[in-house]
Amino acid sequence: MAPFVVDHDHPKPLVEQIVEQFIARIGDKSLRAGSRLTSIRRFAAEYHVSKFTVVEAYDRLVALGYVQSRRGAGFFVASRVESHANVPLRREPPLRRCVDSLWLLRQDALTADNSVLKPGCGWLPPDWMPEAELEKALRDLTRRPNARLTSYGEPFGYRPLRQQLCVRLAELEIETEPEQIVLTHGAMQALDLIARYFVDEGDAVLVDDPGFFNVFANQKLNGARLYGVPRTPNGPDVAVLEQLLAEHKPKLFITNSVLHNPTGTSLNRATAFRILQLAEKYDLTIVEDDIYSDFQTGPGERLAALDQLNRVIYIGSFSKTLSANLRVGFIAADPRRAQDLCDLKLLTGLSSSEAAERVIHAMLTEGAYRKHMERVKTRLKQAADEALPRLEALGYTLWAQPSGGMFTFARLPAIADSVPIAQAALGEGLMQAPGVLFCPQGGATPWLRFNMAHMEDRRVWDWLARVAAGEPAKAL
Repeated sequence: MAPFVVDHDHPKPLVEQIVEQFIARIGDKSLRAGSRLTSIRRFAAEYHVSKFTVVEAYDRLVALGYVQSRRGAGFFVASRVESHANVPLRREPPLRRCVDSLWLLRQDALTADNSVLKPGCGWLPPDWMPEAELEKALRDLTRRPNARLTSYGEPFGYRPLRQQLCVRLAELEIETEPEQIVLTHGAMQALDLIARYFVDEGDAVLVDDPGFFNVFANQKLNGARLYGVPRTPNGPDVAVLEQLLAEHKPKLFITNSVLHNPTGTSLNRATAFRILQLAEKYDLTIVEDDIYSDFQTGPGERLAALDQLNRVIYIGSFSKTLSANLRVGFIAADPRRAQDLCDLKLLTGLSSSEAAERVIHAMLTEGAYRKHMERVKTRLKQAADEALPRLEALGYTLWAQPSGGMFTFARLPAIADSVPIAQAALGEGLMQAPGVLFCPQGGATPWLRFNMAHMEDRRVWDWLARVAAGEPAKAL
């Protein structure tokens, strides 16, 4: 049987490439009923893809009825596969689209277990957060006669908070009215509402590559075909962006402009203008995910400021900066889209939490939030000033010099796949984030995401030094 063709540079996701070739070989009887598929480990090694990619491909084949999984024996071509050969593909069970993204969330990533060190996580340490100020705001809320603790909130969300957000957005040169802002349960509900509104099964959606894995998962759940736009230190690669726009005519492009996750880089003005020119030419809607906005200390352009919410939908959140538990985010859009998204919010989740929104409003208007973020930015700069040179001294190469915020992307030159490193780290009580999670098309990658706020513990640096010396690999 001829080798598979797995093209890491092709815009089609690696999982789809593998699945389509297996289906073709089963259909033309190159692989007959009862044949055993290549083992996951061997396929991954032979074609230089991650084991997670192969697992997802094989799981899809099982879900589609082409392959059977036999416990302890492996995967085999289904005995009655001939009946499937000329049948259109069924819609894949949604959670099977998100195998790689779920990996990190399952590794105690969202637990409060302080025994697990989390240099790869995506949030601030608990002792960096303003717990006393939040407790005060909650107490004050319960003492007010009009707290409305048992009522539904307004459809758009608590109006005084929306008015305050208009003031804050104006500081970023984004002009809005309260009717253009929809409050949500964090940024993920905002992204989900937008995906439900714009994306039908099979539609193309562009995302940053590398980018945030939960964005990928959310879009896959809504049936999107993802295509990655390579990230450069100055923002998305506009040449590749135009190629993808011309070929796939995507419904959306979801991107971080400022303090990009996972690289920590920010968009420059020239790239921003070119992206908006392409959006106009190809009738593209851009979703600007700016949840790290308040960590910014240096320069950074925002597409929404240049576009004034014409082709750009802007997303913000207080989950990363203030409280992941309160879950307050927002969408800013043109009035028609804002009303439609508010209606969709009503249909899928009724209202958001007015109690949480009132707490956030109090933190903003009483000055506690501003003071908290000044402390955080100072601590992050100190942490980065110490950690980045230390990483480089151990032999790690930075993807780019971050412009601020929590994250940097780094690798060791001698390592081709960071997944074994992350798996070994879990066994020693460290949660690291392998680069494959941030690649929409999968495939082995040497990169790791590091969170500067979680790099202070000596045990983290002991582990990184051992990785640099090659010691963990000996135990794998």
